[in-house]
Formats: sequence, structure tokens, C-alpha cells
Amino acid sequence: MIPASPNLPNPTPSPTPVSVLRPVLPDIYAFPPNRDTLGGTAYLILHPSGNGLVDCPAWDEATQAAIEQQGGIEWLFLTHRGAIGNVAAIQSAFSCKVVIQEQEAYLLPNLVLAPFRDTVVLNDHSSALWTPGHSPGSACLYDDRHGGVLFTGRHVLPNQHGEPVPLRLSKTFHWWRQLQAIQLLRDRFSAATLHYLCPGANIGFLRGNRSIDRAYERLAQLDLDHYRSLQPG
Repeated sequence: MIPASPNLPNPTPSPTPVSVLRPVLPDIYAFPPNRDTLGGTAYLILHPSGNGLVDCPAWDEATQAAIEQQGGIEWLFLTHRGAIGNVAAIQSAFSCKVVIQEQEAYLLPNLVLAPFRDTVVLNDHSSALWTPGHSPGSACLYDDRHGGVLFTGRHVLPNQHGEPVPLRLSKTFHWWRQLQAIQLLRDRFSAATLHYLCPGANIGFLRGNRSIDRAYERLAQLDLDHYRSLQPG
């Protein structure tokens, strides 16, 4: 072994990579918007029985390292077809199950899937429910901690004022079903069980926040009759 020369400076240690994870709530982190899913936001949920991923973040070494540092993931839940991203690479890296509503499972023919119809339980805190409209298999994931957190994908998104609303787009599968699904959420939850929304896009409209508070109150204030009259945007 050749000794280091006393006349040479010590090598500069490599900087610790900055994590791509952004804290949202305790045990919940958001990833930066993913270009592959048209600016979609994915979330990492930490849980003692196994962590979960909601939608696909941009897939690279930094993302994989960040997830590994948190203990990996047991499952990947997809809120809609537009959030699929690089599912194959994620499943290969973590051997996680991929949970998707059954109407969109055909889009992933070569993967091991856990499709569901109406609802599915992922662990003792997390469950999902089918909320069709934005896409045929659009679904939301609910975590009962922190007063209740709903990951809405593109079913409900913040508008330019940061308020959660349904958006009727040119690619909306079925607008009236989407509004019916919002009513389903209002019937299923209450102000005591739904405190936060974590939307799957339009995070910039939250102006530095990464979740929407007073979630049930804001959903209850939506005028669904007004939204039924809207034309595609």
C-alpha cells in the first residue's frame, strides 16, 4: 500500500446526495413532478408492516436510493392509467405488488398485479376505493392516520386558488361518473375522518404546501349541479 503524500491535500469526501423526498405529513413524502406522467406527483407512505408508493415517481438512481433508504416498498398503488410510469422497473427493483383497479389492469400485461373491483385493504391503515370518471379505473387511496388522508390522483385536483375541484378535460372518460364518485366520497367520509387531500398533480397551485387541509369541508362545499353543466375544457 502506498502511503499518502503529506504534501497532498486530503481528498474531498463526496457530498451526500440530496433526497428527492419532500415531507408532507409524518410518514408521508412527496416526489417531484414526473414528466413521464405529465407532471404527476407520487407519494411514499411509511408503515411498520411495509411501505407503499402511490403512483410512479420519475425513475432514476436518486429515486431508487431514496426509497431504499426508507426501507423499500411492499406495494405500488396506481390511482389511474396516466400514473403508470415506469412500473416494470419499480416492481423489478423492489418485488412489490402492483395494485390497480381491474378495468385498467390490461395496460400492464407482463407484470404481476393485484387488481381490485370496488375496494381493497392494503394494511391496517390504508385502503382504496374505485372512483371512476377521470378514467375508467380511477381510484383513491385512503390512510386513516393524521385525521384521514386521501390520495386523489387526478380525480380531485387543486385549482389556481388551491381549492380541490373536479376538472373536466378533453380526455375525461365520464364526467357525470366522476361527479357521482365525489358524492361517494362525501357520503363515505366526514369532517372527523377526512382532514387532508394529497392530489396527484397541480401541486404548484398549493403555493408551497404539499397537501390540502379541511378536506371534507371543502369537498362538501362543491356545487355538483354547477359542475354537471360544464363543457369540456
